[in-house]
Amino acid sequence: MVLLASASLLAAADTTKPSGPTMANVLSNSTPGDWRALDPENTVYLEFASGRVVIELAPSFAPNHVANVKALARERYWDGLAIVRVQDNYVVQWADPNAEKPELARKIQDAHKTLPAEFERAFDPKLPFTPLPDKDVYAPEVGFSGGFPVARDRRTGKMWLVHCYGMVGAGRDNAPDSGGGTELYVVIGHAPRQLDRNVTLLGRVVQGMDLLSSLPRGTGAMGFYEKPEQQIPIKSIRVAADVPEAERSDLEIMRTDTATFRELIESRRNRRESWFQVPAGHVEIGNVPVPMRLRNISSSKKQP
Repeated sequence: MVLLASASLLAAADTTKPSGPTMANVLSNSTPGDWRALDPENTVYLEFASGRVVIELAPSFAPNHVANVKALARERYWDGLAIVRVQDNYVVQWADPNAEKPELARKIQDAHKTLPAEFERAFDPKLPFTPLPDKDVYAPEVGFSGGFPVARDRRTGKMWLVHCYGMVGAGRDNAPDSGGGTELYVVIGHAPRQLDRNVTLLGRVVQGMDLLSSLPRGTGAMGFYEKPEQQIPIKSIRVAADVPEAERSDLEIMRTDTATFRELIESRRNRRESWFQVPAGHVEIGNVPVPMRLRNISSSKKQP
């Protein structure tokens, strides 16, 4: 009876909710210094008839691909091209539907068709990095740097962006250097971490994921649309710095190098909302959001 009682007490202790704030509390208690504005020079707008998708670029991890994406946007390469692939629980991909037909393919002007891969970069201890407290399956260490999910390996001296929901990458063929940014994809499903260090990641969607994740799924192999009329037209892709200020999306992102963000990680690691009965006590990189909000809103209306 004593052993049974002890086991019961331990079980009760295991399900006791830890004290501390919820994510909503963390957001409502944040200060202006916990937030940063998007850099217009490293932000692009993907425009559909249905609305705008805002993408923040990551030049610290893929500088050449970021520069090429901006060059492609500035020569209006994607205007009138299309979403060609929507694979359920995986990716949305846009490209030139006629890329394999030389006589019809969209011509590139000043940008590059392909680039050397930027799957990883040298480890830099000077880059801000907020680690997750739990072990990761795919890397020795994961956390956030500059608002992006990042993995690090001190032994090999490398760090790299990881495939979480909303991350943007450059599609490629079998050769590592066969991508460059003309074909881009966004992760719309469970984090496909097996792709880490096999594709160049170059940014993440900070607003407009609903426009991508709700698109009709492709019926062809790997989610490709089988008929031209199924493709979703792209109105344009523009660098935010090239858009009149009055027409920009006035957003700010929570900084990931602050005590407030570390508190947010813990609020996701151990959920304290009334609905949750058993705290997980662990969190993976794909389950930690980086909140976004409209700039200059009142503290009573803050939204993740």
